[in-house]
Amino acid sequence: QVQLEESGGGLVQPEGSLRLSCAASGTIVSINVMGWYRQAPGKQRELVATITGGGSTNYAESAKGRFTISSDNAKNTVYLQMNSLKPEDTAVYYCSARLTDYRNSRYYIGDYWGQGTQVTVST
Repeated sequence: QVQLEESGGGLVQPEGSLRLSCAASGTIVSINVMGWYRQAPGKQRELVATITGGGSTNYAESAKGRFTISSDNAKNTVYLQMNSLKPEDTAVYYCSARLTDYRNSRYYIGDYWGQGTQVTVST
């Protein structure tokens, strides 16, 4: 089974930085796109940034200029470097992936989510 495991969340002061990582594991054949979403208390989950297998990136307006998404295709891992963090960035950050894996002699294309990692920006 495919699993996504996030790491790197925590408590940081305003204007600080954090780097999130997400590693996908399983019998993965290819990854179409990986990304980061976040959900603050009482709000809907929202896009932060995505990156395709070819390296094309997309950012939410709130992330542009402060966050950088990158990936290591050999490791099936995606990163989110977050700089100049603000209290409004406080949320649970979720990793997502649309990928193809191989099991039971078949190829499967599916969307997967990690468990989430808490990011808190506060003094």
